[in-house]
Amino acid sequence: MSENIAKIGIITASDRASKGIYEDLSGKAIEDTMNEYLKSAWEPVYRCIEDDQKSIEDTIIDLVDNQKCCLVVTTGGTGPAKRDVTPEATQAVCDRMMPGFGELMRAESLKYVPTAILSRQTAGLRGSSLIVNLPGKPKSIRECLDAVFPAIPYCIDLMEGPFLECNEEVIKAFRPKKK
Repeated sequence: MSENIAKIGIITASDRASKGIYEDLSGKAIEDTMNEYLKSAWEPVYRCIEDDQKSIEDTIIDLVDNQKCCLVVTTGGTGPAKRDVTPEATQAVCDRMMPGFGELMRAESLKYVPTAILSRQTAGLRGSSLIVNLPGKPKSIRECLDAVFPAIPYCIDLMEGPFLECNEEVIKAFRPKKK
């Protein structure tokens, strides 16, 4: 693989995985959305894992530290149920948290459903990678990514990651104008 190809980790945390069911519409929705958003070459590094904190932590660490993903996007495990531990796993492995991502995703989701206030999406930084937690429903995934993705390429730039070029007919990344 060429070093100029961005690696993007996609993690689906699913209680169905513990039952041996790996059909994953949410992970596919993330991959499809990234294919629409990005003009630059990228490689998905996909994992469908059990919905438990240790599995999520270990998978994030592997995708960032070993697979060298500049971005890791998770789906599932962001609700209030006792088994929903993705935000805790993310916080446990991150150096710094980026609360604005979760705030914007909840604000966007509130336009569609009043239960968006129950969601605990968040984002954080580990090394030079951004980790973003998304909800589990494909429709909600797209709504949330449409809201936050314009900031993601610049965040990756600031962390000296690969340049993510967007398909501006679909989504426009915000990058400050150079003086």
